[in-house]
Amino acid sequence: QILYLKPPWTLANLLKCYKKHWMAVFGYVVPRSLLSTIECLSKHLYADKPFDSATVRILLQESKNLLHAFSCRSDYNGVLPQAYAEVTKLCETLGEVRAALVEQDLSEDIMVLSENAACEKMEATVPNQQSTEEKELHPSFHVAQENRHQEIWSVLEGVWNTMNLYSIELFQKLEPSAVTMAAKASFEEAFLGLQKLLAAVKDIREGIGR
Repeated sequence: QILYLKPPWTLANLLKCYKKHWMAVFGYVVPRSLLSTIECLSKHLYADKPFDSATVRILLQESKNLLHAFSCRSDYNGVLPQAYAEVTKLCETLGEVRAALVEQDLSEDIMVLSENAACEKMEATVPNQQSTEEKELHPSFHVAQENRHQEIWSVLEGVWNTMNLYSIELFQKLEPSAVTMAAKASFEEAFLGLQKLLAAVKDIREGIGR
């Protein structure tokens, strides 16, 4: 009778209801600081502009944070773990796509470097010619390097966020008070997730080594 918007709800309606009733209702169920997550989702999901991969990654991470917070209250008849698993799958898919793009950029950079080496060899045979094209290559090379560094930081940040999420899951399961809470991800799921994380870290180390 007092709802800001009555069902059936769209996602936009739900986000509005969250914001409207946050202090009186939802703030007593989950940490009140998560209001920033609601505002972030609401702001970006209904903005009249396309998403870039960085924004999508942020939205998926914020969604996982929200779902995880509510999982401390209930599994909502199994719907919430299923939603969390789907969002996690989307995060993994996005990570694979971003990794493929990074690898493609790296291959292109190697080709550019090979071409530059060939040009330098040719120019060495004609020392009197100062090519202006050589000067133009340096800025683009530095930009490519900077983009690669940003991609590496992005991957490391993703690993760090994943570690934090699994750590929260494990510590909550190990706390005696958590026994009375609703069931979250099983130990097997947490273990498998950590194995994936170890594999991801190994890949990053090998990539940096190369």
